[in-house]
Amino acid sequence: MTVRAFFLLPLYLWRCFTISKQELQINEEIRDKEIRVIDAEGGQLGIMSSVRALELAAEKNLDLVKIAPQAQPPVCKIMDYGKYRFEQAKREKEARKNQHIVDIKEVRLSLNIDTHDFNTKLNHTQKFIKGGDKVKVTIRFRGRELGHPELGTEIMTRFAEACQEFANVEKPAKLEGRSMIMFLAPKSNK
Repeated sequence: MTVRAFFLLPLYLWRCFTISKQELQINEEIRDKEIRVIDAEGGQLGIMSSVRALELAAEKNLDLVKIAPQAQPPVCKIMDYGKYRFEQAKREKEARKNQHIVDIKEVRLSLNIDTHDFNTKLNHTQKFIKGGDKVKVTIRFRGRELGHPELGTEIMTRFAEACQEFANVEKPAKLEGRSMIMFLAPKSNK
């Protein structure tokens, strides 16, 4: 073992211990003298020593789990910890499946955009908004175009007015460096 590896080892072990402590304490990990105990059906068993509570859990072939460590005295419940973890993972998976992730799509315009191109970009924006996504509308200024930001503001205003029936302007057009940026969000149906 090199000297460098020797110094990295304690950091590695310290990191593992902090990660494992984010879980609930179960069985022998509970070292409090007195704890409030709840049985598997949810009934109060009262305040007792952790050794006695661990014996009660062992009699029922269940685990003793500390569910409220900050309470005075800490609250522990007798339960099947494996079943609890399985049901918790199942609930989290179901919640992830039901949530919709909002993406930000980008539509780029230019200062000298033609009406057909403008309408095409408008249709793309409408499709993105109907899909529930937010849209970032940008105009990139090149060369001497940067001397006329009012033209970019005019195009952004025209685009926002064309989108107002299906989208709200979340952030109005603003010049940032060589780009003018505006954000559109779907209209809320309230």
